[in-house]
This record gives sequence, structure tokens and C-alpha cells, in this order.
Amino acid sequence: MSTYLPTIKQLQYLVALYEHGHFGRAADASFVSQSTLSAGIRELESLLGVTLVERSRRVVRFTALGEQVVAKANKLLREAEELSDLVQAAGKPLSGQLRMSVIPTIAPFMIPRLLPRLRKERPDLELMLREETSADAMESLQHGRADCVLLALPFDTGEADWVHIADDRLFVAFPKDDPRDPPAAIPPEMIEPAIQGGRLLLLEDGHCLRDHALAACNRSELRASASMIGTSLHTLVQMVDHNLGLTMLPEMAIDAGILTGTEVVARPVESESAKREIVLVWRKNSPREADFQLLADELRAG
Repeated sequence: MSTYLPTIKQLQYLVALYEHGHFGRAADASFVSQSTLSAGIRELESLLGVTLVERSRRVVRFTALGEQVVAKANKLLREAEELSDLVQAAGKPLSGQLRMSVIPTIAPFMIPRLLPRLRKERPDLELMLREETSADAMESLQHGRADCVLLALPFDTGEADWVHIADDRLFVAFPKDDPRDPPAAIPPEMIEPAIQGGRLLLLEDGHCLRDHALAACNRSELRASASMIGTSLHTLVQMVDHNLGLTMLPEMAIDAGILTGTEVVARPVESESAKREIVLVWRKNSPREADFQLLADELRAG
């Protein structure tokens, strides 16, 4: 057996550089300085006696062998995470460090209600949160940067396990006194003029709520349209308040007060598909499944 083995930290640095393609961004993601990350990768190359990364002023390029080492490093890091999870699961339930990625259309509305209760009732739990889009969050889960993910279905979670948290209805948000504003629920066909006129304001591509909203309108083919873009739900609400169009909001955002201080009016969409399912996702066969089930209970209680 070789005396000189790569360290977990060196492999983490290498994988981060491969994922970000830039020393500065990889260092930020690893919470170290750029010089520390660069030195760690050079030490790894010296240890192995090979070049893994070709460096120039503007380009970071992995050698063919470097890409193979990254693939193996990902596998080793996942197994190291599973080892840590196994030990963690043997201790007190829902304790120690737990890293959860949350999508931006859930995080500001559900997490603030959860944290105070967890601090009080689960003082031994160190919940570390990362806000990411669904695709990035699932990638973090796959590569061991996150232990679990809070997101909304429908979304392809692959072979991961998940548990239901809640159903979240979708609402249409109108400017005050908009002539299309009905007294109760809105049939999807009432949104059609806004779609045709380019006045349906949605999140930029990459946010799954964009797809959920278009599916509720029976217009999923507009997924790639670039004419109806907002950067956040709060931005969309402000755009609607200034009479720039309509938008779709999840019920949890309305319950959390996203319309406070505006004259925007929201009505539910009259459609079975006008909802999203909030779920907690984790890696299949994770030894911390019992912890995730407990966390799901806490999320439901929120």
C-alpha cells in the first residue's frame, strides 16, 4: 500500500476546480483562498507525479488523466460522505451538521419559520443552508456538497429518495383594478391574453417554478421564451405592482406576505395542475434517512 495517499481536502479542491473551471470561483466555493486551493492541487500533482491541470492566464484545462482522476475523486468523496453519515446516524437523532440545499422559490418563505423552532427544539443540530436552483441543488446532492435538498416537483430527481412535505397552489397576481381580475378562481384560459401579449412575467430559465407556472397554463412549450423574465419572485411582484403584466406566485409566498406594501391582487388558478409538490430529497440508501424523515416532520410542522 502506498505511503503517499491524496488527502480528502486535495481531492475536494480538484473536484471544485473541475466543476467551476476557474481557480477563483473554485476557491470561493471551497471557502479558502485561491493560493491555498492552487497549492493543494499542485501538492496533489506532485504526490501523484503527473499533471492533472494545464494552466494558462485565461484557461484551465484538465488533461485526459486529470478527468479520470476527477471521476474517481468524486466517487471517493461520496463514499467519505457516506462514512461520515454512518457515524452521524449512530448518534443522537437529528443532531450534528446537516447541509441542506433549498430552491429560491421556497427558501425565503419556508425557512424563516423553521429556523427559530429548530434552534429551540433541536439545539444539537447545525443546519447549514445553501440556496440553489433545482438542477444545481441536485448536482450538489450527487457530489456530496449537500446532504438533502428541499425542492418542488415535478422535477427529475433521478434515483434519489424523497418524501412529501406539502402541496403548494399557484396563484395569478394582477395589478389592482385590472379588468381581468375575477372575484374567485381563474381558469387557465383567462391567462391566455397575457401570454399572447407577452405580459405574463415569469422567472428566468433555470427556476422550476417557471415550468410549473407554464404547465398550469397548459403552455409548457413556452419554457425557453426570453420575453417574460424576472430574477426573483419579489422582483416579479414589483413589476406587476407597476402594471407591467401578470405573474404566477406560489401560495407559500403569498402566505409569507410577499404582497405586503403593494396593491397586487392574487387569485388561485382553477386547474388540477396548478400546484407544485414540496419534497425533501436525499441520496438513495443514505444512512441518515431517519434524520431526513425527522427533518421532514419539522418542515411539515412549520
